[in-house]
Amino acid sequence: MKVISRKAIVFTLIACSFFNSLHAQFLVPKHEIGLGVGMFIYQGDLTPEDAGAFKTPGFAFNIFYNRLLSRSFSLRTNLAHGKLTADDANYKTPEWRKERAFRFGTRVTEISELLVWNILGNNYGERKIISPYIFGGIGISALRITRDWSNINYDYFASETTLLEGLAEDSTHTLPSTIGVIPVGIGFRYPITDKLSLMAEGSYRFTFSDYIDGFSKASNPNKNDFYSNISLGIIYTFGKRSTLDCPIIRN
Repeated sequence: MKVISRKAIVFTLIACSFFNSLHAQFLVPKHEIGLGVGMFIYQGDLTPEDAGAFKTPGFAFNIFYNRLLSRSFSLRTNLAHGKLTADDANYKTPEWRKERAFRFGTRVTEISELLVWNILGNNYGERKIISPYIFGGIGISALRITRDWSNINYDYFASETTLLEGLAEDSTHTLPSTIGVIPVGIGFRYPITDKLSLMAEGSYRFTFSDYIDGFSKASNPNKNDFYSNISLGIIYTFGKRSTLDCPIIRN
């Protein structure tokens, strides 16, 4: 009887260990939703600054759903909305920018699918540390472009036939309503509770259009326009349950 009892105890402990291990794999959190607020930064022909038009940032926000695949990887479906804007007249040098005085505003609504790599493997927030992550993917942006060249000094550019001919061509060009984008970026997250984390991230959009600002032939037709996003936000993790405890064995 004692032998049977001992065998039963050993079997129970092994089975308990196995099922707890199984539950540990399947009962980790699987889902996240997040909200970020920040700004869109335009980078293109209407700003001389390599980093983009930080003089005229546009408010932006993004919401996302994150499907956790493992401690290191997740898939994010991201929706971002905001505005891109720039004005030649904001720059004193070179002098011709004030004379050209092109300006624009573009409303952007972007949806993208991203693969996210948590470098330290801390997707489940077991460690209260700052965890860096990088991400990249593909997306599509819907654009509503408003452009203005009404303040151009035609006398100043009287001998610049290339610019004036380009402006005439741009004015009749159909502006894009959607474009493809390739977002890439880096971020940091810090778990403040089991379910809530703070995040900060920056991302850059490679595009396939030179008309995000409404101009191309009259400015620099050899280079596409780009934009970036800087945001702060919060992440809510859910779907987590406690694993089953082993039963207490009594003799």
